[in-house]
Formats: sequence, structure tokens, C-alpha cells
Amino acid sequence: MAPARESVTVTDDGVRLVGILERPSAEPGPLVLVLHGFTSAKDRPHTVAACVAMREAGFATLRFDLYGHGESGGEFRKHTLHKWISNTLTVMDWAERQDFVTELWLSGHSQGGLTAALVAGTAPERVRGLVLRAPAFMIPRCAREGEMLGVRFDPSQIPEPFPTIKGLTLDADYFRSARAIRVEEAIDAFPGSVLLLHGEADDVVPLRDVETAAGRYRSCKLALIPGETHHFDQAREHMKSVIRDWLSQQRTDK
Repeated sequence: MAPARESVTVTDDGVRLVGILERPSAEPGPLVLVLHGFTSAKDRPHTVAACVAMREAGFATLRFDLYGHGESGGEFRKHTLHKWISNTLTVMDWAERQDFVTELWLSGHSQGGLTAALVAGTAPERVRGLVLRAPAFMIPRCAREGEMLGVRFDPSQIPEPFPTIKGLTLDADYFRSARAIRVEEAIDAFPGSVLLLHGEADDVVPLRDVETAAGRYRSCKLALIPGETHHFDQAREHMKSVIRDWLSQQRTDK
């Protein structure tokens, strides 16, 4: 019988990444790599709840801390989307070497959702599908236009250090990296199944960006959750049921 829960550690360019692998059974099956958001970590209640729903649908989950967050290495201020993309590809390399993995899925919340979408567009042949919760598709646009978390700035003269939330700061390279990314190209490059979840009371990620993405993906379901916030702390059981039912149907339709 496979262990219900085990720690996983991989190294990406000398940086230690720490994750938690949980399997619904000892049988081989699909694995979802689960990415947290900006200033967050793998053990946030809404991320853990999403993983529970995935396992109830028969999917193993591997939630891991990305560069500069949680138990993983790196400094928060030095993290960028490109480092997160590299982290995710490295964890995918590890997952693809495991005998129990039959296919890979990606999931993410907020900035982690954006990262998952970018990775899927970069390597669509390696990713079966996506489960994205409030994906922050607007970050590259905001970096180009000069706005971050309500703070406006001149994108040609990025202040450094840049103040964010929780007393944390970012290096200017975060914005230089983000503004070079074209989200639309990643969306258009991915042919697999996509579930987008968005809270109607989300005041962080604009609904219009999620709706635009839903219209561009070739096979996408957009689930709007009434009264739900960015951190899925109001209707968590609703969120879980949407994820569980959709993933269960994906296994049936395969």
C-alpha cells in the first residue's frame, strides 16, 4: 500500500524545492502538480482543500513551494515568473520518472495559476489538462503598464526595492521578466482540457481577464462561484465539488 502522504524534495539550479505528495491509492494514475500564489505557500487551507477534491476524483496531488516561498529556497524579493516556470518544469521532470504517474496535470492559484498556464503553453505535449483558480493572467500586462497591487509606477524606471504586501519587497527583475511574457500565446498553444474557477467577489484578479482566457482556450469550462473571494474562503465546499465533479468527468471521458 502506498503511503498516503510523503515529502518530496527536488533541486532546480541549486535551489531546494519542497513538496507534499498525496495519493488516493497505490494504483498508478494521474498526478496533479499544484502551485500556490504570490506570498503564499503549499499548505494554505484553500490549496489543501482543492487537493482533497482532486484526490476524491482519483488524482494524486503534489503541492510544492516555489522559489522564495514556504519551505523552498531562494529569496522572495528575487523570485520571478521565469524562475517559477523553471521550478515547475523541474518538478515535472521528477514526476515523469515515477512509475505510478500515468499522466500529468497542472493546477494553480493566482500567480501559480498563471505559471501553470505558461508552463502548459510551453510544453503542451507534457500536460493533460489544467485546473486554474483565479489565475492572475493580468500580471504581465500590469508589469508593462506600470501597476502592481494598486501601486502605480513608471515601467521604464521601476522603483527598487518595490514594496508589495506583508512588508515584502521585489527586485525590479520581477517586472522586467513579467513584461516580456505574452499570456495569449501560451493560452493559444494549449489544446488540452481546462477548468477555470473564479469567485464573483474576487477583488484581486479581474474577471474580464479570466473570461477572455476562457474564450481563447480550445476546451474550457469557466465556473463562477457566487460570493467567493480571491482566496476561496467563503464557499470552499462549492469549489471542491466543482473540481471533483469536473475531474471525475475527465477520467470518464478519456
